[in-house]
Amino acid sequence: MHLPDMLRPTYRLAAGAIVALLAFSAACGDEDAMILATTTSTFDSGLLDELVPVFEDQYGLNVKIIAVGTGQALEMGRRGDADILLVHAPSAEEELVAEGFAVDRTLVMYNDFIVLGPESDPAAVGDAPDALAALQAIAGAGEGFISRGDDSGTHKLELALWDELGFDPTGESWYEESGQGMGATLQIANQRDAYTIADRGTYLALLDNLDLVIASEGDARLLNIYHVMQVNPDRFDDIRDDAAAAFVAFLVADETQAIIAGFGVAEHGQPLFVPAAGLNVDELGDP
Repeated sequence: MHLPDMLRPTYRLAAGAIVALLAFSAACGDEDAMILATTTSTFDSGLLDELVPVFEDQYGLNVKIIAVGTGQALEMGRRGDADILLVHAPSAEEELVAEGFAVDRTLVMYNDFIVLGPESDPAAVGDAPDALAALQAIAGAGEGFISRGDDSGTHKLELALWDELGFDPTGESWYEESGQGMGATLQIANQRDAYTIADRGTYLALLDNLDLVIASEGDARLLNIYHVMQVNPDRFDDIRDDAAAAFVAFLVADETQAIIAGFGVAEHGQPLFVPAAGLNVDELGDP
């Protein structure tokens, strides 16, 4: 069971302007705290509740977590409003590194995205052979679909699938953008008996409160890869580069990778994330 948001020692926001303000306030309020900007899936799954206290105890450092969509987290890095990024949108990450705003990009873990929907499966998504056919079935049937619509890694993946299909669902009566994180989007889809795309880790973490079932999975397009990277200290004077470097080293250490490998197994019978430190992306297997 996860603590209510108000009791967590973290910060979560939805709007880009508020994110920037919070990052500034957090930095001013605790000059010793390292600011970690990350995707909501690492937060909503409970993984950071497991990892961050261990890091703080080992290194004697404080961490302020800002959990937003990956797009917003990357923009925080571009502005120098964070010290370290833990995100899951590889092409956007590579762009940030190429622009010189981030360094030491390192593979940490992976899982996969899944297409979820009501158990009755009114669009017959379960008969679809892959993710593209699944979305095509939803569009063809005009069944409700809840998109995150927040420039997150999940949203970027969804848009890439629609683009590969050659179809833009924007403005369709059955298509709605929540503009919220993964946990909130799952709850909206659940309440409306609609389809959505989620990362497997967050889905499993919230499964006890959901009626949604997995409608489509296993497509190689749905691989969900997480990297950590430091915001480039050469671009911004106040980056806590020593703390950020320590966090990168911590995430890929054998002991931390073992924690990731075991996270969720006792409760769900499978890990929510698969450790991947030291691997190349083309070496990743099925989650």
